Amino acid sequence: MTALYQQVYRSIKHDIINGKFKPGDRIPSEKDLAEQFQVSRITSKKAIEKLMIEGLVYRQRGKGTFVSDKDKHSPDHKKPSKKPLFGLIMTSLDASFGNELVTSLLQGPEESHNFILRVSLGIPENEKRIIQELRELGVDGIAIAPAHSEHYNSEILKMVVNKFPLVLIDRSIKGIGVTTVSTDNEAAAQMGVNYLFQLGHEHIAILMPSNYKTTSIEDRITGIVQAYAENNLIVDRQLWYSEIHSTLPYPLSAKSEDVERIKHHIQSHPKITAIFALEYNIALLAKKAVEELYLQVPNDISIICFDSTPFSDMESNFTHLKQNEQKLGKMTTKRLIDMVNRNRKIENDYIDATLIKGITTKAIDK
Repeated sequence: MTALYQQVYRSIKHDIINGKFKPGDRIPSEKDLAEQFQVSRITSKKAIEKLMIEGLVYRQRGKGTFVSDKDKHSPDHKKPSKKPLFGLIMTSLDASFGNELVTSLLQGPEESHNFILRVSLGIPENEKRIIQELRELGVDGIAIAPAHSEHYNSEILKMVVNKFPLVLIDRSIKGIGVTTVSTDNEAAAQMGVNYLFQLGHEHIAILMPSNYKTTSIEDRITGIVQAYAENNLIVDRQLWYSEIHSTLPYPLSAKSEDVERIKHHIQSHPKITAIFALEYNIALLAKKAVEELYLQVPNDISIICFDSTPFSDMESNFTHLKQNEQKLGKMTTKRLIDMVNRNRKIENDYIDATLIKGITTKAIDK
């Protein structure tokens, strides 16, 4: 069903293109359009704003809205270059991962592009609605960190099928060609496990969120398994734990409940000497669980994770795999601009992470 403001917009645009309203003519006011089409003034205002964005009309304070020069909207007119407007959808904004990426996206040269930032909270229904709203606003492309789900929503798939400029951040759609910009999660996880091996750890608990069936987490798992294989070690999946719910963008349980679950897991597997948390917030839960068991990090159990906050102190200075958010952001912008400029080649960019050694890991005492 076509949105009401789109119906008003199309009707006025049709009248302009077909000469009913000539250059310099005043078009009906928001109030008049609302009465004519029996819609709210909010709807008529939105229709006029869309006409203004396209350069078909312009507004003079205190006088009204007028039709722009005919050449500007004639079929043969070459539109002047304008800054592309992109939508950016994040599941959340977090100091450990996300803030720096968004800053990088928004820090481009002022004359190059603009972004509209929206947050989905990781809820698929929110994500679908936000995509529809951005498309209605006429954005030139969308960059999205998709909601945590085994399946992508229909709006994302529509954009792929219609070849709308789209970049997935830190995700991919298996079997479907779509441009992605992501950390090389497989290589990063492999590097993390190899570092623990170097410290003498073999009994490693892998902690992951309950919605671990996303491509980024799956790639991290693949890297972990590869590290074991290359070192001729057997993966003990009984040490792995994936019932962590409080770190999701829409928490399904309290943090205290997850801490208790992790404590129980550690107690059930006393041979664990190290924990690899596949997300930073899980590492925080793991550290609390270890300490509540009257154990010490790293003397009794080492912890490594993905990401960390920029304000590391004695409490949060984790050994971690740092994702290059600056590069992720800049590459995302580049790919969107490339697509707007008609370079529609599918690209998959993988950015290396860096191992940052903190105070939460140590070698096993021989």
